[in-house]
Amino acid sequence: MLGLPRSTEVNRRIAKEKLYANVSLTSQVRDIIKEQIESVVWRNKLADSTIGVSPGEAVTEIQVFEVHLRQRDLDKRVLTAIAKAIPYKILFVLRFGDEAQAWIEVSSTFYRTDWLPLNKLTLRFEGLNLDAIYDNLARQIAGGRLGKEGDIDEAVDRDRERQKLEREIAALEKKVSREKQFNRQVELNSELRRLRVELEGTL
Repeated sequence: MLGLPRSTEVNRRIAKEKLYANVSLTSQVRDIIKEQIESVVWRNKLADSTIGVSPGEAVTEIQVFEVHLRQRDLDKRVLTAIAKAIPYKILFVLRFGDEAQAWIEVSSTFYRTDWLPLNKLTLRFEGLNLDAIYDNLARQIAGGRLGKEGDIDEAVDRDRERQKLEREIAALEKKVSREKQFNRQVELNSELRRLRVELEGTL
């Protein structure tokens, strides 16, 4: 599906009990794992020993975990828990039926692709070291929200601010549509224009 070299293949099923053992989980998250996940397979390992790419300062290995779902959705807290249990960066590939979706965490924020047919989920593993490969994967999966270059942590901060402004604008647009008083409409529209200008500055 991802077209990675055979040298990276692990293809080892991970027992859910191992995930429980490596991180403290609330009973609610344990229940979600049981209800929503069919199985977890450690599909690939990207490291100097498997692809001949130098480790980076922050990323020494990238693991590819394939998560088979019982439903076409997964509570994000499950991926956060798995990420805490594994001491390496993880590229998650969620599978349900004939579709798949990629998830990746960068600066404590998860990004994901749309659901795609299995043969349409393609990613480019490009970079001079594993830091660069991981950053490039994050930018691809984020679908343009993190730009193509520059510091990725700063890009995530800008994206968080952009998403906050987008939520505020959507809420204010609803207020404007419901407001009956003309003077109040003028005030709200003025604030709406200010937020839109601020949003343009983050793009």
